[in-house]
Amino acid sequence: MTTIATPRAGKKEWTGLAVLAMPTLLVAMDMTVLHLAVPSLSADLQPSTAQLLWIMDIYGFLVAGLLITMGTLGDRVGRRKLLLAGAAAFGVASVLAALSSSAEMLIATRALLGIAGATLMPSTLSLIRTMFHDASQRTVAISVWMTAFAVGGALGPLLGGFLLNHFWWGSAFLVGVPVMAILLVLGPVLLPEHRDREAGRLDLASVALSLMAVLSVVYGLKLTAEHGFGWSPVAFVVSGLASGLVFIRRQGKLADPLLDLKLFRERTFSASAALLTVGILVMAGSPLFTLQYLQLVNGLSPLQAGLWSLPNAAGLMVGAMTAPALAARLRPGFVIAAGLLLAAAGLGMLLLVSATAGLGILVAASAVMGLGLGPMAALGTDLIVGAAPPERAGAASAISETSTELGAGLGIAVLGSIGFAVYRGQIADTMPVGVDDEAARESLGGAVAVAGELSGEAGAALLTVAREAFVQGLHTTAAVGAAVAVALAVLAATLLRNVRPGSGEH
Repeated sequence: MTTIATPRAGKKEWTGLAVLAMPTLLVAMDMTVLHLAVPSLSADLQPSTAQLLWIMDIYGFLVAGLLITMGTLGDRVGRRKLLLAGAAAFGVASVLAALSSSAEMLIATRALLGIAGATLMPSTLSLIRTMFHDASQRTVAISVWMTAFAVGGALGPLLGGFLLNHFWWGSAFLVGVPVMAILLVLGPVLLPEHRDREAGRLDLASVALSLMAVLSVVYGLKLTAEHGFGWSPVAFVVSGLASGLVFIRRQGKLADPLLDLKLFRERTFSASAALLTVGILVMAGSPLFTLQYLQLVNGLSPLQAGLWSLPNAAGLMVGAMTAPALAARLRPGFVIAAGLLLAAAGLGMLLLVSATAGLGILVAASAVMGLGLGPMAALGTDLIVGAAPPERAGAASAISETSTELGAGLGIAVLGSIGFAVYRGQIADTMPVGVDDEAARESLGGAVAVAGELSGEAGAALLTVAREAFVQGLHTTAAVGAAVAVALAVLAATLLRNVRPGSGEH
């Protein structure tokens, strides 16, 4: 019997991968680059508190809410066509955001950036599935794609700090314009077109339901992280879950569903999606405390804190890039499990950090965590995309990205709520006599602000107890994260044990 060899990617495909990595890097940068610009844009545009929150959040909300729609739309209209249309829209919206003359205009342009950004991530990932048919090459390509995302997240605050030192706040948005111009020029030459010719029309009711489900859950998780558990965040999460349930039931009845539920019948696909969601939870929850530790306990500036965070990104990149070589020789489930155990060890190292010392330990722990979580992020994404049929690659890519977004929201909400609850409980028992301020009880940032207004001894005493309480919260979240990572390692080794080395199949 004659065996048809799987075509291997050549120079054109690898050059095309470099083009696809650019918008991926940019989307990650755009999620973080704005943080340092808040003081200067606030002074210029004078937004209200609610407007400032929307300026910060609307981009990420719309990216998360539209991923499923855009991934499936790419399968229908063409992945390259959607990518190039999104790139053009992203470039135009970036210029409009940079030139915004009011808070309302900036909110609107950030929303446009979010809509355009939602087209980029699933389109790039699904095109990788189209371009790299060989499983081992595809694993390497997705690891490069994941590395670009990690680099973008690390570069965001650093590039933002550099630009803000030399230009006005709007310059942070203009970084995307030349990147998108390059994509529009090289994309038609290097990237193939692919679409499912048998796909039906887009169901608009499903689009609305998926948007309501994801946005409500993500917003509810954000409220939980900021204010703790309460009726409002619970109501948003419950309404989101209800919309999600209606959405799922509708998909089962449609001839051409927005989300093909048959994908989840594949064990590798569903297990990888679940592992990726919870793994990102661990990955996203820790920086919430480590970055505050660097600034509010160690007294570093935001730019210095960003520099000290680079070892974490470097570890993530090394872990993602070494994963393909390991998965070619060992079962991917075992590689993911070993990485998660390494991440648990990094989280355990955080238990050695104290309120008076621990910068070196924290940086080393962050690097170990990144190194351990890299294989899970890269191989988990590869297994999701590889387990889906080629004509459903856009939908599969969107599910991978949605898992990442939900995992990030859960990590901040769940681990954030646990850590801040420990902080509030600890500081309530150790608050200095004569100091009774609600802001100091709520967060370390509030305590630092209050301490600056008090007399020398009272302020110093408040700082001491607040930092001790914060470190207790850091220790608790690290311990919970480590336990979750160990449990995930066991599940990865069990659920993915049948996936063979270098094949992405079982």
